[in-house]
Amino acid sequence: MLVDNQHFRTIWPNSNTEFPYVEIIDQTKLPHAFKVEKITSLEQMIVAIKTMQVRGAPLIGAAAAYGIALAMLKASNDAHLKASAAQLIASRPTAVNLKWAVERMLRHLLVLPAQERLQAAWVEAALICEEDVLLNQAIGAHGVALIDHMHSEKIRTINILTHCNAGWLATVDFGTALAPIYAAHNAGIDVHVWVDETRPRNQGASLTAWELGQHGVPYTVISDNAGGHLMQQGLVDMVIVGADRVTATGDVCNKIGTYLKALAAADAAAYGHQVPFYAAVPSPTIDWGLSDGISQIEIEERHADEIAWMNGRLASGEVASVNILPAGARVANPAFDVTPARLVTGIITEQGVFAPSQLDQLQRTHV
Repeated sequence: MLVDNQHFRTIWPNSNTEFPYVEIIDQTKLPHAFKVEKITSLEQMIVAIKTMQVRGAPLIGAAAAYGIALAMLKASNDAHLKASAAQLIASRPTAVNLKWAVERMLRHLLVLPAQERLQAAWVEAALICEEDVLLNQAIGAHGVALIDHMHSEKIRTINILTHCNAGWLATVDFGTALAPIYAAHNAGIDVHVWVDETRPRNQGASLTAWELGQHGVPYTVISDNAGGHLMQQGLVDMVIVGADRVTATGDVCNKIGTYLKALAAADAAAYGHQVPFYAAVPSPTIDWGLSDGISQIEIEERHADEIAWMNGRLASGEVASVNILPAGARVANPAFDVTPARLVTGIITEQGVFAPSQLDQLQRTHV
């Protein structure tokens, strides 16, 4: 996608040197600074994943794949490879793409002679990235049909609410929830995006707003608690979110606050407004081994500092962090919640749009 009219992906390798490395966009610096960070080791990649320099389920998977490739620079024996994989999987527990990508790398590399693994790891990680781009483009193609159909019925601007960041910054390119929006904008369909600020890390206000603005898509940032009011007033036509994990039965695990948006969308019908709620995900985000998202998905509890401290630009132009809590305040910081399938209109995937009860059709074609 575009940064100052120049095409970027979120992650890319330089594996043609004596000392290969990976480059990433450091998302902790956005929107106030655009910084590319060089990652040269497994340990550095794990830090990048934990501190959310790279974040978003598909991108975490791609980063973990390159983490395995970087690990191969030190050793390629089975024990080292398995230990590296375990460290990566432990770095972020909720997003299933990370575990999926690491296990795919293991399956590919462990059957090869040790001397072939280094080059094969870089090739396989690059393939995972290219596949992610194609999956997201296909998600955009299926999702834009929903937007276009609604636009042809209403003949006006289509207002779409999204939560957190599931744009190109959360993937290798194009995004998941934002892929249909970009496709609609590029096709000349009149769309406007309500962007939840998404506390505590403000990934909507900081990241989604930034990338939509870079691409020229009209948007408005709202406080997290404004979405329900907008739906009551008929100012939201549909909700599209991403996900870190979707169960085989269609439960959607996404950034904390998503469940509340789904409840508000369902209740809007009481005021005469139909607000469909969609999750846009590539099929690797679906965990076919889970049937009950609320009881089976581990919800990551993140550091209290994410709630206590906020980053921003001061009037002087300086970027700074400020503490907004009373001294000694206790903090709970669950990073995700689960929206039950009964509140989900459909799952937009690279193979089409499926009702939660129809996901088994996708499983049969994917596995």
